[in-house]
Amino acid sequence: MARSSGPFSSPPGPVMPDPSVLEGGTAPVFAHLPDPATLFARRAERFGRLAQGHMLGPYLSFLGHIARAQHVAAERTPAPEQPDAEAVERARTHEMPPLDRSHFTADAAFEATLDRLLSQARAIEKPEPAEAALARVQAASEAERGEMIRNVLADSIPVEALAEHLYVAAALQVHFARLAARLDASRLVPVGDGVCPVCGGPPVASLVVNWPMSPGARYCACALCGTLWNFVRVRCTACGSTGGIAYQEVEGGNGAVKAETCDACHSYAKVLYLAQDADLDPVADDVASLGLDLKQKEGPYRRSTFNPFLLGY
Repeated sequence: MARSSGPFSSPPGPVMPDPSVLEGGTAPVFAHLPDPATLFARRAERFGRLAQGHMLGPYLSFLGHIARAQHVAAERTPAPEQPDAEAVERARTHEMPPLDRSHFTADAAFEATLDRLLSQARAIEKPEPAEAALARVQAASEAERGEMIRNVLADSIPVEALAEHLYVAAALQVHFARLAARLDASRLVPVGDGVCPVCGGPPVASLVVNWPMSPGARYCACALCGTLWNFVRVRCTACGSTGGIAYQEVEGGNGAVKAETCDACHSYAKVLYLAQDADLDPVADDVASLGLDLKQKEGPYRRSTFNPFLLGY
C-alpha cells in the first residue's frame, strides 16, 4: 500500500503489525503521542480546506484561525515542566493516566499559553458574540477562569457560555498536548474502555489507519491531549461491547466518516477511515461531519464522544 501524505497517513513513531488485521501478528504500538509542533498547524490547514464550499464554512474557517492561534501559542510560550517521573510511574503501576486532569490547576505555563492564544484570537475575524465572549475571557478573574478550566476538563460546558469555553478549551488542548509529548509512550498502559491513557479523557473520534506496517489498525484520538491509542475494531468505545455494532454514514458519502452505533449502550462515535481520505483530522472532520450527528438525532443513539468545538450534539 502506498504511503499517503496526510497528517495521520504515517505513524508518529515506529509501528508493528496489527493482530486485528494480520492473524498471528505482533501487537501494534499501543500509543502515539502528539507532536505539538505540527499538530495544530496541520489542523488549521484541514479546517481551511473543509471550509471551502461547506455549509458550515464560516465556522470552520474561524476554527482554522483558532488552530493557527494554537500553533503560535505552542511555538512561542514557555514549555510546561516535565511531568514528575515518580508520579508517572505510580500512575502506570495502578493503571491510571499519568496526567490527572481532575486535579489540574493553572500554572505559569498554562497562563502564558492562554494569554498568547487570546491575544492571537483578537485578530481573528469573528461574529459579535464570539468577540464579546473573547472579551469576557480576557477580563475574567482567576476564579472565573478556574471554573471554566474545570468545566472543560469535566466535559461539562454550560450551554449559555459555549463561546467563552471554546477559547479556554483551545488553550488546554495546547497545554496538555505539550505535556503529553514529554511522556514515554512505551510506558503507557490501558486505563479503561474509551479512556485516554495519558489524560483520562474521552476520544473525539477514532481513526482506522493505513500505515504501511499496520493497515487497518484502529486508534482512538483524545479530544484534549491529542494522544492516539490502539483500540480493537468493531467494539464500542463507550461500553466495550462487541455485540450490536453497526455503521451508518450520510447518504452519498465516500465512506471516509461513519458513525459506529452500539445497541448495548445506545451510543455512537465517529470512525474516520484514512484509506478513503489521508487528510482526515479527528477534531476538524468531526465538526465538518455535523450532518452525521444530525442524522443520529433521528434515532435512539446518543453521542458518546466529546469535542469542545462541536457542542450541543
